[in-house]
Amino acid sequence: MWWPCGWEAYQPSPSIAGPSLSRPQLAEARRVRAAELFEDGVSNAVIARAVGVCAESVRRWRRMWEQGGASALRRRAATGRPAKLDDIQVETVRAALEQGARAHGFEADLWTLERVARSSPGQRGWCCRGRRCGGC
Repeated sequence: MWWPCGWEAYQPSPSIAGPSLSRPQLAEARRVRAAELFEDGVSNAVIARAVGVCAESVRRWRRMWEQGGASALRRRAATGRPAKLDDIQVETVRAALEQGARAHGFEADLWTLERVARSSPGQRGWCCRGRRCGGC
């Protein structure tokens, strides 16, 4: 995949990154690395190349870092409506999706919201619109 600012360029070493990072985790890893380089006095252009982002992103991060330190570059908790499914339920749905719609008794291997709602064991009572009901 191509990213205009070299998004794919920065990959933290496996010893730091662990098995694999989600997109938000990777973005935070880039900002943390940039903060380390800010402290070392490295220029914005060099940091942009090192972490694989646009120079404008580095300038924005530097302003945030100057005002709030490295903690200002950390990822913030998601705002908005709380999730309807916990982590275990999400993994259950993911496993069902990976098995395919045919494995759950549907003719075509095509997932729809209604099919997902019907096929997710332990999810009974939640319809495809996210409301409590007797099932779809």
